[in-house]
Amino acid sequence: MPISDNLDLIRENIAKACARSRRDPGRVRLLAVCKDQGPEKIRQVLDLGVRLLGENKSQEAEAHMRHFPEKSIEWHFIGNLQKNKINRILNTFRLIESVDGVKALEHIHKRVDQPIEVYIEINIGEEKSKSGFTIEGLKKAVPYIASLGKVIVSGLMTMPPYYEDTEKSRPYFARLRELGDEINGMGVANMRVAHLSMGMSHDYEVAVEEGATLLRIGTALFGRRKP
Repeated sequence: MPISDNLDLIRENIAKACARSRRDPGRVRLLAVCKDQGPEKIRQVLDLGVRLLGENKSQEAEAHMRHFPEKSIEWHFIGNLQKNKINRILNTFRLIESVDGVKALEHIHKRVDQPIEVYIEINIGEEKSKSGFTIEGLKKAVPYIASLGKVIVSGLMTMPPYYEDTEKSRPYFARLRELGDEINGMGVANMRVAHLSMGMSHDYEVAVEEGATLLRIGTALFGRRKP
């Protein structure tokens, strides 16, 4: 199916999910995941009005950015945050969604002159194969994060365990929303969770129903990647 048709379907599904949950579709943003995509497909997505692009690999991202230097594009880093590449990532991306631990927060705090907005990655299912704070780990770290004044936590990001039945993902999405509310209730100056980055190609409708404000979508938009 053409990318334009894919995008129309995604937007229609988002609108329906918002209607079911009595949410404003304008509060949900689509991030196009550009991993392993060529410039031709990315150009199509940009021409269709998607201006938020997500990248998993810094080197591939830099190649994409050279192709598309438009200032209207908002680039988010969503991949594994290697400490030795934080400087380059800070210099090229609008926002890092995958801040996965205290050490990463410290590195960012030390390397910026002005306060910078980030999302914290939550390992919501406490899976050994995934990085990120556990829920309890983040709660324990809040007092220390509060001392890192040049890091502004404005969102949480997660990827729950994969289920064919997307209803099984619902409790994880709901828990991330609840965690955001709990963090906000603590009244920490540099932690105000306004964004929930959750939901991907197979489960984004459930994520929207549970409060997602940003959906990270690749396959459902671009089509399946070639092996």
